[in-house]
Amino acid sequence: RFGAVMCCCGPCAMYRRSAMLSLLDQYETQLYRGKPSDFGEDRHLTILMLSAGFRTEYVPSAIAATVVPDTMGVYLRQQLRWARSTFRDTLLALPILPGLDRYLTLDVIGQNGGLLLLALSVLTGIGQFALTATVPWWTILVIGSMTLVRCSVAAYRARELKFLGFALHTLVNIFLLIPLKAYALCTLS
Repeated sequence: RFGAVMCCCGPCAMYRRSAMLSLLDQYETQLYRGKPSDFGEDRHLTILMLSAGFRTEYVPSAIAATVVPDTMGVYLRQQLRWARSTFRDTLLALPILPGLDRYLTLDVIGQNGGLLLLALSVLTGIGQFALTATVPWWTILVIGSMTLVRCSVAAYRARELKFLGFALHTLVNIFLLIPLKAYALCTLS
């Protein structure tokens, strides 16, 4: 619909051989701040493809299999790699965003801005609790409302009520992923 997917996930992606060969040198010599980088190769390759003028498309009828983390430690290491990749490659994608659909720009801003707003909300709530010894009900209400809106939109679009259960992931975000993403941002290089 929008002519681009911002990250073609490794095990689910296929590329035209000629497109891959034209970008192979750039892909194999991936650097970040002058040092070799070995995380986020799928997102990096997607950005290279889009920068070269290729389209990236989602194919809903495609079937793919992958291995998912089966322990918390493996899950957190995966999320750390993904966070570093998202931060780094968002910077690489900024120059190409004006040439893509406006929805994709909104999506990139939402992915990064949403996380920032959630982190600021949590910090504000913690600050209120620490300074006044009162429960930050407004913060809890806003985070809860935004979570329900987001999950309701996903449930509606997918026509699957089970997406409402994804609201529980907000707790994982607050207590595990926000600190992990802050660490990822501080350790990009």
